[in-house]
Amino acid sequence: MKSGTVAVIGRANAGKSTLVNVLVGEKISIVSPKPQTTRDRIYGVLTTEEYQIVFEDTPGIYKASSLLNSGMQKIAKDVSDNCDVIMYVIDGHAGLKEEDIETAKKFSQSKVPFVLVFTKIDIMPKERLIEELSKLSAVENASDVIAVSARKGKNIKKLLDILLGYLPEGDYIFDPNYVSDKSEKFMIAEIMREKILLKFDKEIPHSVAVVVNEFSLQENGVYNINLDIICEKQNHKGIIIGRQGRALREVNQFARESMEKFLGAKVYLTTYVKVKENWRDDPKLLKEYGYGEEDYK
Repeated sequence: MKSGTVAVIGRANAGKSTLVNVLVGEKISIVSPKPQTTRDRIYGVLTTEEYQIVFEDTPGIYKASSLLNSGMQKIAKDVSDNCDVIMYVIDGHAGLKEEDIETAKKFSQSKVPFVLVFTKIDIMPKERLIEELSKLSAVENASDVIAVSARKGKNIKKLLDILLGYLPEGDYIFDPNYVSDKSEKFMIAEIMREKILLKFDKEIPHSVAVVVNEFSLQENGVYNINLDIICEKQNHKGIIIGRQGRALREVNQFARESMEKFLGAKVYLTTYVKVKENWRDDPKLLKEYGYGEEDYK
């Protein structure tokens, strides 16, 4: 059988997490139109009788302005240095930018196969597709180039066939029943952060962390979840809570519904909003909030 790892690399908002979720067939990574949605490496595991592909979803390539961001970029580089195939994702809807070409060239210098994936073609003008794809010829080390739509499922099977063509023979890397290396507790925190990203604009989502204090299944079959929403400024706390707590109640409702769908059970959710100034530049707090110590130094 074939077995190997695929590093999923690309600039922020390229559609990497949506593509991984579709390829694996499960919600592995949270999705939003905001930069910094994915902050850690997340394994998505696709297993059949013939193969196992481990997709390593990485943080988007994004200009580092904090210790958190610097660590996120280090993760992407480390993953690309230790994989069997690099899948570099470019947002077709946003249009090809010079930064896309230059960043792709940099990652294509790796010794492993380098597959360029042009995404979101379902929401871009069809007449622009050929022109944009022709520009990718500047990435001379690309092993393959393919245009896909994750939302419409277009060319997804073809993409899988391309990736499988570059994977080595080998045994299972993960238990065949796994779809991700992340725990339910991790995903609960990510679901809450996703809803905050979707609810609020601009700077607030970037400076938010979610810490799960309690995650337990009660005898009545209801999950008891208690978590903290961490932000950097007092006025951010006020915005998240909203007038008479309205904004926080809305976020809690959306998050609880998604948590119940994910867990397949009822959820009793309690949230608190706390202020920790400059936590994104504090190695101790980064570790406390679940961001790998080695990556954030």
